[in-house]
Amino acid sequence: MPCKIGFVSTRFAGTDGVSLESAKWARILWDHQHISHWYAGKLDRDPAVSMLVPEAYFYDRENVWINERAFGTRRRSPEMTRKVYGMADFLKGTLYDFVDAFGIDILIVENALCLPMHIPLGVALSHFIAETEIPTIAHHHDFYWERARFSVNSVGDFLTMAFPPCLESIQHVTINSFAQNNLSWREGASSILVPNVLDFENPPPEDLPARAAFREQLGLADDDIMILQPTRVVPRKGIEHSIALVAQLKDPRCKLVVSHESGDEGPDYQHALVELAEQSGVDLRFIHSPLPASSDPLSSGLASSGLNEVYAAADLITYPSLYEGFGNALLEAFYFRKPVLVNRYSIFISDIEPKGFKVIAMDGFLTRGVLDHVRKVIADENYRREMVDYNYELGKAFFSYSVLRRKLRSLITNYTGLDEL
Repeated sequence: MPCKIGFVSTRFAGTDGVSLESAKWARILWDHQHISHWYAGKLDRDPAVSMLVPEAYFYDRENVWINERAFGTRRRSPEMTRKVYGMADFLKGTLYDFVDAFGIDILIVENALCLPMHIPLGVALSHFIAETEIPTIAHHHDFYWERARFSVNSVGDFLTMAFPPCLESIQHVTINSFAQNNLSWREGASSILVPNVLDFENPPPEDLPARAAFREQLGLADDDIMILQPTRVVPRKGIEHSIALVAQLKDPRCKLVVSHESGDEGPDYQHALVELAEQSGVDLRFIHSPLPASSDPLSSGLASSGLNEVYAAADLITYPSLYEGFGNALLEAFYFRKPVLVNRYSIFISDIEPKGFKVIAMDGFLTRGVLDHVRKVIADENYRREMVDYNYELGKAFFSYSVLRRKLRSLITNYTGLDEL
């Protein structure tokens, strides 16, 4: 029997991991007649199947006021406590309205019960789930204990209660083994590990004219080497390593392109990168891909057609992140059959590298061996093709939609008792 699924978060819009992965989940559920509805403070989904609640957005004025007083201090005022509970009570009412309006059978909460970007929403969800015992899948992408900025706070009671809550009707889902283990020993809660995925069963079309046109639009010559960093411009993405790589290659054909904007952490890092690139003699270009039309539950699950063009135009991907919850851009590099330089961040070491993917690996800094490997990948077409084809087949085996389908089947069946997928 088809279910009505209610996705809940602070934001379902843009190219962040939560928005993209939730769209993939919705596509798999849609394939089996489960209808998805959306609740968030910022939305780019179809308004006919969505409820926009601006107060649920983490940039809502009241929530910003709360966050400014929640973190970086050990003490909070009675006024702040009243404001958290008052806002939570309001949001709980909107959750009742959402479930009633669309006849929701199962909630899927995306990151709102693990990362305290919106404390009142987490409290509201915890109270709502406790009061209704509605079947809930809590999809955790990041936990607060993984982020240094949340370590000093005045809201330990709220974090313990709601991030995440341990309630009988909740099934927890984590995206990597570190998070799964930490959730277990910190909260005593079991979880199902569901990695991020891409549609490896359907390879991207090869459109050489579109690739050439896009490179021409960027002002690249035919023999230029486009080195792509497909990440947001935030410090943990390690873009300075990509600048250092291009500088040390000493090849004027190499152009470094960054495909995303700064996001919610301000422009200072981008300004520092521009200055570093100028000092290093590196041709650095920032392009902002158009946002996805993700109101379509049957969309590809990739960031956008524009981002597809960016990958197709690239010759080498750099992914020197210092930390990642999983690493969507790495999967995208495998999907588009592009060679990739990876800084061996912890989740790569534990969950991706053991699968056997062939990458150019660095351990926090560039060495002569890394530079030589990059030069070989650029120069040796046969070696490069063998590498990317091998990675694509591994991606199909371990990170494809078929993997997600099996995981969702188990989660939904736990509530319905029927083999739904």
